[in-house]
Amino acid sequence: MDLDAVRTFVAIARTGRFRDAAAELAITQQAVSKRMAALEKDLGVRLLTRTARGAEPTVDGQALLPHARDLLRSEARAIASVRPGRRALRVDVIGRRLAPAGLLRDFRRAHPEVELDVVTLFDAGAAFDAIRSGTLDASIRAVGAPGGRLPDDLAAARAYDEPIQLLTGPFHALADAGAVAPAELAGRRIWMPGIAPGTEWAAYYDALAAAFGLTIEVTGSDFGAEPLLDTLAPSRSLATLVGERTILSWPDGGGLRRIALREPSPCYPHSLVWHPDNAHPALAALLDHLCTGRYGHGGPGGHGAPGTWTPDWARLQDSGVKRR
Repeated sequence: MDLDAVRTFVAIARTGRFRDAAAELAITQQAVSKRMAALEKDLGVRLLTRTARGAEPTVDGQALLPHARDLLRSEARAIASVRPGRRALRVDVIGRRLAPAGLLRDFRRAHPEVELDVVTLFDAGAAFDAIRSGTLDASIRAVGAPGGRLPDDLAAARAYDEPIQLLTGPFHALADAGAVAPAELAGRRIWMPGIAPGTEWAAYYDALAAAFGLTIEVTGSDFGAEPLLDTLAPSRSLATLVGERTILSWPDGGGLRRIALREPSPCYPHSLVWHPDNAHPALAALLDHLCTGRYGHGGPGGHGAPGTWTPDWARLQDSGVKRR
């Protein structure tokens, strides 16, 4: 159905005159008549009848009128959904309990006017493909790793270096340590069954293990965080590694301990990735918040702080990063 003709019909029904509808729509009265004739021909019914006072909807016109108004409202919503600044900013994160999701919550509190649509894709490759296809505005990922190399047509900026912590049960030998050096974990059992080969987080923990002589066990089924914590809680030997901002729910009576890693402090390098041609205005606000605001270089969690460690590929990627 021709929406211009529908708009013309609604305007005539509202104003009661072809002339007034023409003035409202900024077209000629002849164009109004042609649109109405075409609409009535398409539908096979008369929609308007001329009277001494102007024009009034027929019985069929009265039946069509509420649907015609709905069509115009749907058109307005469709246009608004893709108009710059009106569509929700769609951002991918690794998981809703991990640091990138927390960064977006911080951004939403700082910019309550911005509507966010948060999604979770499996790995960096899937996120990059979605950004390139236009189904995603941005992603927060570790870039530069073998499992997360940045395509040439995308841009990225380092957003947040998240300190990694040791997580143990209350009976573990290190449970009461205030802080532990990464090298002290050599020879101890670190269990991380959620590491998927080929992903950017697998590349990060491979580099961490190689740098400090650690052995990270990835065997066993990954049933999620809760079963992992249930296994750690009573163990005297098992531990795992988590990000400082990872949200965890302790098992009843678990008494789990989050222990800082120091000298140096390993950090997971989160970067914001987007397409340079994306003109969504909220994207610029997000970039400013994450990459030049409190999380940027020199701020809390900013990268390059003394006494921190990130993989070589993260440092190399950041030195040549493309910025908006």
